[in-house]
Amino acid sequence: MLLGARDPQRGRDAIDSLCREQPDWASRLELLQIDVADAQSVAAARDRVVDTCGAEPAPLYGIVNNAGIGLRSTDMRAVLEVNTLGVKRVCDVFVPLIEPTGRIVNVSSASGPNFVSRCSPQLQEFFRDGSVTWKAVEDFIEQVIRSRNDEERLGALGMGDSDAYGFSKACVNLYTLILAREVPQLFINACTPGYIETDLTRPHAEAQGVSPSDLGMKPPLQGTVPIMALLFDEPRGSGHYYGSDARRSPLDRYRAPGDPEYTGE
Repeated sequence: MLLGARDPQRGRDAIDSLCREQPDWASRLELLQIDVADAQSVAAARDRVVDTCGAEPAPLYGIVNNAGIGLRSTDMRAVLEVNTLGVKRVCDVFVPLIEPTGRIVNVSSASGPNFVSRCSPQLQEFFRDGSVTWKAVEDFIEQVIRSRNDEERLGALGMGDSDAYGFSKACVNLYTLILAREVPQLFINACTPGYIETDLTRPHAEAQGVSPSDLGMKPPLQGTVPIMALLFDEPRGSGHYYGSDARRSPLDRYRAPGDPEYTGE
């Protein structure tokens, strides 16, 4: 298993932590340095995989795109570079290395559907449209970035607000639809892990002087439930978005864990 990390030391620390809990994993975990916001770093990571594992037959079973920044950030471009464009950079170079019928799991967020629910009806339809092209998404992203400090212009684009994080995750969900259409031999889906205690969310609790559990954050292990289901359970289609309970959810509104599963209607 390859564990991707932008910071090699933090990556090694993560592997050491996992191996303290599961010593037999030591021979199965390998660090792969990668910065998803840097195309050269992503390409170099792909080259390291090919050098180590070869390219024929395809050496990878699946990919989990889990890099994310910017919860409540106002830096629209920086958030999109990691959360959305980073996912595409990784898929662009690693998809050819995934075995037939392999899996891709794009870790998204309920912030995506929540963001879409606040958009205009026309923009909501855009985010649900599986026939849209990546070029159309890319062009729209650039329009939003250029308009990010102008609420009137954002409103004219159909944006309900300027939430960079929610917008980035809505775009991830839409990219998942596009990629599933373009690479039909793989099972490609997105999911939210839920409100999990991580470096991304922990500052919320610290700012309020309470514990993460007081805010309803769940331990990291619980956030793996939908990811593991999409990686290893029987395939349940492709191009879908799943909630933290591993049940399919809509792209344009929130579905709480335990609510009836979305059927696409």
